[in-house]
Amino acid sequence: MIKEFFAIEKKPQRGLIAAEWVVVGYMLLTTLMILFTWTKHPDPVAMLWGRFHAAVSMVALWGVYRLVPCRLTMLCRVMLQLAMLSWWYPDTYELNRVLPNLDHVFAQYEQSLFGFQPALVFSQKMPWAVWSELMYLGYSSYFVLILTVTLYYFLRRYQEFQRASFVVIGSFFAFYVIFDLLPVTGPQYYYLAVGLDNIAAGVFPNIGDYFLTHDEMMTMPGYQDGWFYQFMLHAHAAGERPTAAFPSSHVGATIVMLLLALRTKSRPLSWFVGTMLVLMCMSTVYIRAHYAIDVVAGLVTGLVFYAVLMVVSTKIVQTYNH
Repeated sequence: MIKEFFAIEKKPQRGLIAAEWVVVGYMLLTTLMILFTWTKHPDPVAMLWGRFHAAVSMVALWGVYRLVPCRLTMLCRVMLQLAMLSWWYPDTYELNRVLPNLDHVFAQYEQSLFGFQPALVFSQKMPWAVWSELMYLGYSSYFVLILTVTLYYFLRRYQEFQRASFVVIGSFFAFYVIFDLLPVTGPQYYYLAVGLDNIAAGVFPNIGDYFLTHDEMMTMPGYQDGWFYQFMLHAHAAGERPTAAFPSSHVGATIVMLLLALRTKSRPLSWFVGTMLVLMCMSTVYIRAHYAIDVVAGLVTGLVFYAVLMVVSTKIVQTYNH
């Protein structure tokens, strides 16, 4: 297997792979958005420079692959784009914060649907240390799931590796487009902005462009001395922003991972991802990252994105083979 990583491919791909074209398309779209809203951004030049650096990194690894076209250099190209997702995510906040916040709409709909705020009540009703750690384990498994499914395809089903990576990366950027245009921050930001007294009373003020200049997040609920709690605390401090609440990309991306896992017919992989999906659906509400309706929307959009991207990937494979 180690020799296969370094074996020169007989039919190396000359241009960008499908996953990289997704990134190029997103770069172009968001660059246009920046140019059209230039005066509303605190530092639009830095945003453009970030895109330039991302493009240079992509081209550099493409050049390495052209020099040494093997499985390992192909893996590096995909892993770069997966790693860059953590940069693109907070960038959605830079794009959508120029728009008026819509949390009051979603919180009101949540109240009308359930009669209360699940994100407020869930952790209050179940504050136990073991349950709290289980919830934070489920939420933090997000990063592990992406890596596990991607590497499984690379190691065990390499012929489908590019297709799987296209579906994974394509689904993320589909979510990011929604986040760019739909400024919903989620309970952990909105509840703090308007006050828990208002939330408990069923009052959901329209805060307009509040998050244009504020990014404070309320303290996460649960057992604060837990290992997984502390892990998520540091992860949020490093990369969390008031953005990306609706739909839940954590839930949607995990659905995509589950469908890809089922496609491999690997029972251990499928059971692992499926179990984490159940925890993910609960934990996103428990830690107040999302409204309950975000979870439902994440399930639906994840299914839709997977179906569409699999069809598109089939067309790409047919074109490449032809």
